[in-house]
Formats: sequence, C-alpha cells, structure tokens
Amino acid sequence: MEGAIIRRVIPSDNSCLFNAVGYTSNYLPTHSFVKIRYVMDHDKLKATELRQVIAATVASDPTRYSEAFLGKPNEEYCSWILDSEKWGGAIELSILSEYYGREIAAYDIQTARCDLYGQEKRYSERVLLIYDGLHYDALVMSPAEDAPEEFDQTIFSVNRDRTIGPIEEQALHFVKDQQRKRRFTDTANFTLRCGVCQIGVIGQAEAVEHAKATGHVNFQEYR
Repeated sequence: MEGAIIRRVIPSDNSCLFNAVGYTSNYLPTHSFVKIRYVMDHDKLKATELRQVIAATVASDPTRYSEAFLGKPNEEYCSWILDSEKWGGAIELSILSEYYGREIAAYDIQTARCDLYGQEKRYSERVLLIYDGLHYDALVMSPAEDAPEEFDQTIFSVNRDRTIGPIEEQALHFVKDQQRKRRFTDTANFTLRCGVCQIGVIGQAEAVEHAKATGHVNFQEYR
C-alpha cells in the first residue's frame, strides 16, 4: 500500500492504550472477487472489553502472573485493571499481543525507542503504537494525510528478517520527526498540580508518591 505513516489520535480518557490497540487490531474479513481483504471496524472504544480480557487472562494463571510479576497480588491486580481510571503499560501490551496473536510495536517519542511485544512468539503480523510519555495513539499507513480512517492500514506483515520492510523505516522517521518537534511529555521533569488539594509536584515519581500518600489520582499538567 502506498501512502504515508500518520498518527491517529485516540481519546484521552485513561484508556488510550487499550483503545489504540483495539483500533489497530480489530479487523473484519470481507470478500472481494479477487482476494480476501480486511476492513477495520473503526472501534476506538474497546477499553472495557480489553480490560476484561486482561483480567481474565491474569486470573486464569496465578503462577505466571504472580505478585512478583504484577507488582501486586493477582486478585488485586485484576480489580485494579478493570478500573477505567487506571492506565495500562508493558504488562497489558504483552498480554494483548498474545490475545490478538500479533506483535505490538510501541514507539516512544522522547527516546525514539521501539518496544516490541510478542517478538519471541514470532507472529506473522505487527501493529504500531506511538507513546508521548503519557498517551498512546495509533500509527497507521494512510493513502493521504486527510484520507478517511476507513482507508487506514494498521496491520503489517512481518518478513523473514523479522522486520515489516520499508514501513519500519517510515515509522521510525515519523517518530523522530515528532521527537524533533518535541511532541512528547518529559515525565521526569514536567510539573503537575493535584486536582484535589492543588499541591504542585514535579515529575511522575513525585506524582506517584503523592497519590500513594493521599489517594488522590487527578493531576493536571501546568507550566
């Protein structure tokens, strides 16, 4: 498919990781006269369903998903991940990669690093996400920047060399361009204000400590 890599924005509702994965991974097979093609179901609201998938997966294997692995007891984690206010990360991406049977490449804008989930499974397909330090969006191949979402290609074949060919270089070029434009949040040094008590904190670490001490989880960035 010819076109350009673009960033499809996912709503900022604490569930962007799940909805970004849902957007890139959910295809419905349809048939043409020549070949089978795949059409996206355009669902950016998969978070509730995918949180349930993750909770069920973790609950079904407490040995694999132990407290040491999860950072909290298995049962507590299952309740935690079902909370729509909680964010996902590496653990959730690894589970969703296995659930969909596809590699998930998550590009970090600040470092231009690509974390690849499911690589050890040698899946034949890959989807792409982009992360700005706080938020996940989808990376897609579109015939034009202003083309409708229905024309997005979001699933890419993995070649024998375990790359997705020229698209991989295009994706990295896009991420580095976003990096040059500073389209990321420096979570180590950004300033936040607690939405409950209005106390200011610096960086993600201080925000986490404040949340642990007070139970407050509503923060807004300010300068």
